[in-house]
Amino acid sequence: MNTESITIDCNDCSLQGSHACDDCLVSFVVSREPDDAVIIDVDEARTIRVLESAGLLPRLRFAHRGA
Repeated sequence: MNTESITIDCNDCSLQGSHACDDCLVSFVVSREPDDAVIIDVDEARTIRVLESAGLLPRLRFAHRGA
């Protein structure tokens, strides 16, 4: 079992507050409270990539802010 995961926090996204948020995958798929991180495991990330490739979900546009 692979325990690798991806953590997406809107506060770490360089696109936060831009038009990209309007159809962001995180906003689209997960209903969340502001400032809550969304954690997607490897199997979920793989599933999202498959759905994205099929045109069923918008592409993930998360871009980590530089330090």
